[in-house]
Amino acid sequence: MSENRWEGIDEFVAVAECSQFTAAAERLGVSSSHVSRQIVRLEERLQTRLLYRSTRRVTLTEAGQTFLQHCQRLQDSREEALRAVGDLTSEPKGMLRMTCAVAYGERFIVPLVTRFMGLYPQLRIDIELSNRQLDLVHEGLDLAIRLGRLQDSRLVATRLAPRRMYLCASPSYLERYGRPHSLSELSRHNCLIGSSDIWQLEQNGREFSQRVQGNWRCNSGQAVLDAALQGVGLCQLPDYYVLEHLHNGALISLLEAHMPPNTAVWALYPQQRHLSPKVRKLVDFLKVGLAERPEYRG
Repeated sequence: MSENRWEGIDEFVAVAECSQFTAAAERLGVSSSHVSRQIVRLEERLQTRLLYRSTRRVTLTEAGQTFLQHCQRLQDSREEALRAVGDLTSEPKGMLRMTCAVAYGERFIVPLVTRFMGLYPQLRIDIELSNRQLDLVHEGLDLAIRLGRLQDSRLVATRLAPRRMYLCASPSYLERYGRPHSLSELSRHNCLIGSSDIWQLEQNGREFSQRVQGNWRCNSGQAVLDAALQGVGLCQLPDYYVLEHLHNGALISLLEAHMPPNTAVWALYPQQRHLSPKVRKLVDFLKVGLAERPEYRG
């Protein structure tokens, strides 16, 4: 068939959405006669009537209503394909608003974002460091970096890096109070409490939450680490706080058989059919940059 099977689709959708040939022609920047001619040809190719025409208004036939839904999806897919190809060569630009937890953001994310900005001078970054989980849609944020397990199913998630929780203590604490060999013994130890007194653990292949007690509490991971290094009590902290100290012997890992399953560092963004190049390229950059950190190199 020599004729273009796509001809008339844009004109049909415009007429269906505007309910008028004149308004549809204005939207497309063509003449009303051109719109009418294209739709007549389309109906002839399909061998069915798509529109009921009157002097004041145009309405859809049953076949027209069905055809409209498919044509609108075709238009969306076409625009998606054009944007996807264009983004392969387009540079990130404009404003990118993102959020991350304070300590992790300061230590890991912000330095990488700053390096990323140096590659794309047309990009502007607004970073909100907060330990409160901000609503991306409500706050108008493009991206969030979250730690642990995800709860918001409305967001799309990309795994950036592993994250493992360690239960540990200093040699001086263990010399004074002994080493716990079972979960039941945790109640006899001073547990350093951070932002929560609930620790995640595993037993018999199942993860569970255990409430712990102690005489020290601070909602700062660095402060919990400092207290553990000084022998105040047991702590449960992510790998990036404690690995260096585990390697040099300043901390000792405990109850390793009960370590919770690996969680992760995630990049989250609102559900969209097409991810903007600035977000997509930053997420890729963060994934590579975190993998190069010594904390994540095995």
